[in-house]
Amino acid sequence: MMHGGIGEDGTLQSLLQDAEIPYTGPGFLASRTCIDKMSSSLALEHLTTFGILTIPKEVWSIQKILNMSISTIWNDLTRNLQCKTLCVKPARDGCSSGVAKLCSTDDLRLYVKALKECLLQIPANSLSKVHGVIEMPNPPPNSFIFESFIDTDEIIVPSNSASGKTGHLIWKGNSQWVEVTVGVIGRRGDMHSLTPSITVKETGDILSLEEKFQGGTGINLTPPPVTIISEKVLQKCKERIEMIANTLELEGFSRIDVFVNVHTGEVLVIEVNTVPGMTPSTVLIQQALAEEPAMYPHDFFRAVLDLALQRS
Repeated sequence: MMHGGIGEDGTLQSLLQDAEIPYTGPGFLASRTCIDKMSSSLALEHLTTFGILTIPKEVWSIQKILNMSISTIWNDLTRNLQCKTLCVKPARDGCSSGVAKLCSTDDLRLYVKALKECLLQIPANSLSKVHGVIEMPNPPPNSFIFESFIDTDEIIVPSNSASGKTGHLIWKGNSQWVEVTVGVIGRRGDMHSLTPSITVKETGDILSLEEKFQGGTGINLTPPPVTIISEKVLQKCKERIEMIANTLELEGFSRIDVFVNVHTGEVLVIEVNTVPGMTPSTVLIQQALAEEPAMYPHDFFRAVLDLALQRS
């Protein structure tokens, strides 16, 4: 699987382009921009008037993180980002490793300790808020992004511990934001948004790698229930997703993760994956099936291949 690393940062795309070998997905320039969360954020910041927002963030080198006092790092970040809770993630990574919610200096201290010791995982519930196992990048990257943590409407499908069956949907509805993921497909400058999906979880604030990629673990709602996002708001969201894709010069197919305002359809960009992970639980297949008419898996992959051949 080419998700992340040299498969998603433009390296392989550049080699294939030079060798005149067709490949699926965006070109090397778009790939290089999108794997860098700061670069992609800067490329979209002029779209605020169109309802496309970016999360304020700071990039810190690992050397700076390891050599400063924990209290100084925490105070500087929370002051500069004007928040009380932080989200930390590798600055250049197409996967979800190393993503954590930090609520205190103790949380930051534990995360930095994991970096110093090059731990492969942070065990579940080690931080102050409930969370699953946090897979850490190995080796640690050169830089990390810190941004304000966005509190979203928690959508949970609890499991019955006795029977193993899932129960009813729980949505508190206290916040105006929910997290969605959506695939885009098409030619450069004419990208089409598929139907967004809401991924629900059983515990914690951040989806684990298992919930994202292992079949049967993550639960995707495609389309989102109208009790959460109306059809009118969903359409506005899709229009903005297409604007994001075209601005970043995506082509072929990609996946875009955003927070969407359930009242206005405004989107707050999380990240763009130019080479989405393709596993049995990949949500792009469900989204393609939700098209009218439905795009069955062989139709979807045939379309992706045709786009690659047309470009070459």
